[in-house]
Amino acid sequence: MSFLQKIKNGFDMYLGGIRSTWNDPNAWEASIRAFETQDRRQPPASGLILFAGSSSFTFWSTLEKDMAPLPVLNRGFGGARVQDVVHYAGRVILPYRPSAVVLFVGTNDIAWPRPSTAQQVYAGYLEIVRCIRLRLPEIPIYYVGITPVPSRWKYWPTVQEANRLIREHTQSDPALRFIDLTDSLLGPDGKPDRSLYRFDGIHPNAKGYVRWTAAIKPVLTADLG
Repeated sequence: MSFLQKIKNGFDMYLGGIRSTWNDPNAWEASIRAFETQDRRQPPASGLILFAGSSSFTFWSTLEKDMAPLPVLNRGFGGARVQDVVHYAGRVILPYRPSAVVLFVGTNDIAWPRPSTAQQVYAGYLEIVRCIRLRLPEIPIYYVGITPVPSRWKYWPTVQEANRLIREHTQSDPALRFIDLTDSLLGPDGKPDRSLYRFDGIHPNAKGYVRWTAAIKPVLTADLG
């Protein structure tokens, strides 16, 4: 990817994030259309493990290699919020008929300038699960808990409450799982380890994705490998 293309992608993500924050249902339409164009050129195999959600998945360029030999498809898009995943589920999740879905979403909801409550994020999670279950009733759904990040540390109490609500709900259904990355991302001082993040203090860097892989892959391998 050229430097100019990276600049354009960053600008598109910034604009999409603003539109998503103000509840524009078409905030990420360009990203979704790009997936659809890609799929027409090279249709993905059925039965893949689908990763869907926000930009920490979007930027995970080594996901396929990191999860090998598990077959995965990355459909993270922009700075998605829970409402965006609900809105686009019929285009970025359901058509692939995956063997499992891994979600990472909610971190952009609990952020400036209009931070959602833990209950709102939890309600959004339930809606995503409902959308998936209507078409794929037996599919396992893994939720990667919202992570501690340096740039949003002041929201950590809200994040913890949202994670708690979602974790407790997953315990009521054997096809729902919660994957907690918290301990692997905190430093000795109990705060996010800055060395695991990009300059923005939000997204993992290569070292951070090593920690993500170490927490997520064993769970998927044990259940699906």
